Amino acid sequence: MSNYSGQAHLVVPAQDTGVPNTPPVKAVTTGNESFGHIAPDCAGLNFYDIDKSFQASLRVNMDPKVLAHFEPIIQRLGGVAGNELDALARKVDMNPPVLEQRDRFGRDLATIVYHPAYREMEKIGFEDFQFHTLCHQPNAHGWGAPAPQAVKYAFHYLFTQSEFGMMCPLSITDATIHVLRTFASEELKNYLLPKMMEPKLDDLWKGTQFMTERAGGSDVGTLETTARFENGVWRLYGDKWFASHTDAAIALILARPEGAPEGIKGVAMFALPRYLADGSRNSYRIVRLKEKLGTKSLASCEIVLEGAEAYLVGRADQGIKQMMEQVNMSRLSHGVRAAGHMRRCYNEAMAVARNRNAFGSRIIEHPLLRRQVIKILVPAEQALAMSMLAAKYMDEARAGSVEAAQLVRIMTPLIKFRACRDAINAARASMETRGGNGYIEEWVNARLVRDSHIGVLWEGTSNINAIDVVRRAVGKSKAHINLNALLLQKIEELPQLPEALRQRLLHGVQRSFQFISTVGSSAEHEHMARQATTAFYNAASAVVLAWEGSQQHGDPRKVLLSRFVLEHRVEPIDPMAPPNGDWEKAAYVELFKEDCEVTLKQACTLLAL
Repeated sequence: MSNYSGQAHLVVPAQDTGVPNTPPVKAVTTGNESFGHIAPDCAGLNFYDIDKSFQASLRVNMDPKVLAHFEPIIQRLGGVAGNELDALARKVDMNPPVLEQRDRFGRDLATIVYHPAYREMEKIGFEDFQFHTLCHQPNAHGWGAPAPQAVKYAFHYLFTQSEFGMMCPLSITDATIHVLRTFASEELKNYLLPKMMEPKLDDLWKGTQFMTERAGGSDVGTLETTARFENGVWRLYGDKWFASHTDAAIALILARPEGAPEGIKGVAMFALPRYLADGSRNSYRIVRLKEKLGTKSLASCEIVLEGAEAYLVGRADQGIKQMMEQVNMSRLSHGVRAAGHMRRCYNEAMAVARNRNAFGSRIIEHPLLRRQVIKILVPAEQALAMSMLAAKYMDEARAGSVEAAQLVRIMTPLIKFRACRDAINAARASMETRGGNGYIEEWVNARLVRDSHIGVLWEGTSNINAIDVVRRAVGKSKAHINLNALLLQKIEELPQLPEALRQRLLHGVQRSFQFISTVGSSAEHEHMARQATTAFYNAASAVVLAWEGSQQHGDPRKVLLSRFVLEHRVEPIDPMAPPNGDWEKAAYVELFKEDCEVTLKQACTLLAL
């Protein structure tokens, strides 16, 4: 669902190879130049302009006044993402950060050195677009108030399409500000927040979080880092095994105060400054950088705490609960990142499909290739629809709505669980569409494949998120009841759609609700947690896509995608039964139209096949 045609909108800047004594390489654009037999990529395009589905999603989920104000800014970010940011991300991926343990005088400084292109990406995210303060500052981009969550996640969606690793510092700084505003003492807020809200990169104190230890990854209650109250100051001792954005100015960190009970009740949250008030470096060392599969732009390290000074945040027995506030924000961001990541995978696949010929025609005309590309598009659209709806309810939840809070409670791990898993398959399918070139590091596909895997690890593995859904959101909070009610309401709001589709949507919701209710009712059913979570997510996203596509300013193609979700991800499939070929062939024609023009009436006619 992109109008990508291989024509560039802007010029990509020249790229430094990162190798000494070699001249800069002028980046190839995808304008009307001839590439012979090599299909172009998406470099040089405006990622907002080519994404009609995303534009429609914003129209449906965002207040018109908010959209009117922020759309030019979102569109500008789309241009930056497809041009400057894309070129910088390619450069940084080839020139990852380096840890310098000592300076020339032998002093132990443990400094992380970044390529200049990384600093340029920081400037785009933190300074030019103010990701970290967008929902906190009183006059976000001239709006006159903090921006709604949907605007922030729209930024995330576009930025991720070019650069995944940088989204960790951008998102975690925003989440750190939120946690400190919610739980810290007035004295601590007055000290830290002005520094973390600075608009200029050189003055900004960025945030992060340190949780993972060798003893406890997902099982945070087993952590071994201790906190001692010494001479009126809290000091931390221990180590953290996986600390991303390691050299941030402020890290939210979990530790067990001496004498505190075992388990999660004995874990407290602290704010750990990189530098103390007198300018000296705090007492913790960066031991080494992790050599990772992907997100190579991001410095992830091991650290050792040697009596590091820290500030207690909130109640000492509520550390994990408070940290989960940050984790849940990051989980929703991961869902949006997965949606943006899959959109880039789809756009790259379509760049090839519409510009490469094989066996006498463009490969998009071949039925098997269309089926492969639709398997990228469907999960991308599911993730976008669910994420934007959750963002809308996040604002209502923070305004005090208990019902909205319940919706966010279950939608966040639902989206994070399924969308991040889907992104891996989407990246692989996109690489395969490009063929052998997709395996070559000169093209973006290899990086898309590498980066796609981190979403199932950060902020809880798939198992942890599935258990969070069934055991806590369903079994404890009963939040699935609220989501089920919302889905039934949305089905009632679809009278213009064929009754047969409405009944199929209703049946899918009823069955998945019953399934997840049963699995969430007892720990004996835990082995079914991932299956039940997947079923509820798919049924819910089918409804949300149908609802979005049928709205006045929606994209009717999403109604067609809703049926694809039902037939391939919700309803039982006989692997040896022939598909409804007429329906799918007709749907492919409409979905892959280059003008993206499909009316609701046309979509409903197809649904009747």
